[in-house]
Amino acid sequence: MANKEAFKQIVEELNGKSAQLVAVSKTKPLEAIESIYEQGQRIFGENKVQEMVDKYNQLPKDIQWHMIGHLQSNKVKYIAPFVDLIHSVDSLKLLQVINKEAVKNKRVIKCLLQLHVAEEETKFGLDVEELGFLLESESFKSMQNIEIVGLMAMATFTPDQTQIRNEFCSLKKMFLRLKEVYFKTQDSFKEISMGMSSDYKIALEEGSTMVRIGNTIFGHRS
Repeated sequence: MANKEAFKQIVEELNGKSAQLVAVSKTKPLEAIESIYEQGQRIFGENKVQEMVDKYNQLPKDIQWHMIGHLQSNKVKYIAPFVDLIHSVDSLKLLQVINKEAVKNKRVIKCLLQLHVAEEETKFGLDVEELGFLLESESFKSMQNIEIVGLMAMATFTPDQTQIRNEFCSLKKMFLRLKEVYFKTQDSFKEISMGMSSDYKIALEEGSTMVRIGNTIFGHRS
């Protein structure tokens, strides 16, 4: 079951920073999600498409579902009818598929561009060159059914807090640069999704607007 006291404490911290909480509910049972839903939480993050679809079908329809895990383009069609925000857009190809599926569903799907700021090769994300190519491409400029609302990244899994801080800082700098060059007139480009259970306090200090927290609220995954 969820730790309601830990949840309340995080919500209070975020209120002071005007940041949103994405409660990471992957692998968690419906009852755990419902117990936090009853405390007022409406944004939940999943990293597997099938699990997200199953939970969407069984839980209240005012929940905003965020896809936070690596998303394969052939799975986009399953979440396109309802997903509120996709955090993990790491290629132009994926964005093209999201746009196509959004057209079919007569919706505009909000997305974050995932950048690679960590030292670990296993982490997904665009590098600076790929990011520039995507934003300058005619394909991107012609997309009508996606809305880029910010950036997302994961820091290196390390006890070195200085390194984590530097990685978050680099994401914030990239956000400000993109805002100035590509999204100056777009008020909705405002989200920086960074920070998880182990490092969200550093992320908040470095300008995160959205933290993805699972273990602190729900306990370690089964």
